[in-house]
Amino acid sequence: MNRLARSLAASFLALSCFAVQAQAPAALDVAAGQGLQPLEIAARSYMLVDVTANQVLAGKDVDTPVEPASLTKLMTAYLVFDAIKSRKLALKQALPVSDRAWKMPGSRMFIDPKMQVPVEDLIKGMIVQSGNDATVALAEGVGGSVERFVQLMNDQARALGMKATRYANPEGLTAPGHVTTARDLSILATRLMHDFPEFVGYYAIKKYRYPGTPAANDTNRNLLLLRDPSVDGLKTGHTDAAGYCLVATAQRELPHIGTRRLLSIVLGAANENARANESQKLLNWGYTAYEVVKLFDANHAVVTPEVWKGTSARAKLGRPQPILVAVPTGSASRIKTQVARPEPLVAPLARGQAIATLKISLGEQPLMDQPLVVLEPVAQAGFMGRAWDAIRLWIR
Repeated sequence: MNRLARSLAASFLALSCFAVQAQAPAALDVAAGQGLQPLEIAARSYMLVDVTANQVLAGKDVDTPVEPASLTKLMTAYLVFDAIKSRKLALKQALPVSDRAWKMPGSRMFIDPKMQVPVEDLIKGMIVQSGNDATVALAEGVGGSVERFVQLMNDQARALGMKATRYANPEGLTAPGHVTTARDLSILATRLMHDFPEFVGYYAIKKYRYPGTPAANDTNRNLLLLRDPSVDGLKTGHTDAAGYCLVATAQRELPHIGTRRLLSIVLGAANENARANESQKLLNWGYTAYEVVKLFDANHAVVTPEVWKGTSARAKLGRPQPILVAVPTGSASRIKTQVARPEPLVAPLARGQAIATLKISLGEQPLMDQPLVVLEPVAQAGFMGRAWDAIRLWIR
């Protein structure tokens, strides 16, 4: 039995290695490996992510530190949305406007200390008008002070796995050590949409102005909202050091798949039109050069391996979500799958317990690993059942 225990431990160790590999965006090299035309994007760095398939489709200098400019406000919004969701803040709650917020340079919502502004309007001012004054008012409302809020921003960045990001302020004005990367922005944007879907609609608002303030700055700077009906966010940014930046996302309906969402990140473009044009180029390329293939439905048993010492003879392993993969258009027939799992499987097995890994490749090129979990629990058998299986395992 000691030999069996060592064998089982080794199998679980191998499975853990596969799980770690699943986190790496190996799909960055897919385009080059499949003969697709290389992208020519006029920006310092860029990244294209298929959010639906959880794959990186293309990128350049994705780990190079850059100034985020007003893309910083994505993290500010993340913390504000979290405060609302946890009932620490309410959309209708009015917040004061401090002198610090009122005197903020750069893009503004044009609020002043005589006002008490509802949180929802501050959110719209921060997102649509990119108001630095609205952003500071929200930061003070959530954190008590800007300095405390910046600590929360950096704590949240670490929690999300944004390893190269450091924040010095909530609005994105140039400051020493205030940096991020395209990869970290993809993590933040994806998690923001996943964790707070009820608030994503704010990013699609084309025009907004708070009553009693000037209308000169009431149009969303994301030009793609006016050009492409499938685009519904997210945020622009610009400083002299950062250049013109845009994190854009689009969703389009596809047969057999449903909604397919892509996320493009363009950093350091030459001007406002260039960042929109290059983002549009990335999104269109992603939708045409790649197709999404559904390999298995949600809660479908990918494999049903034998279970020992359990009340059921077999376990159903799959995913609670559909298993999707993005591949170059026309290459779906070359997809291969292989399951890696420990042997033997011994009850009890809990629902949702990660047991195996589905390894997906295109020809001989690995694409991604997907963990497979127990779809239906398998309880431990009674004494006689366990004893009988113990004898069978010993003989085996």
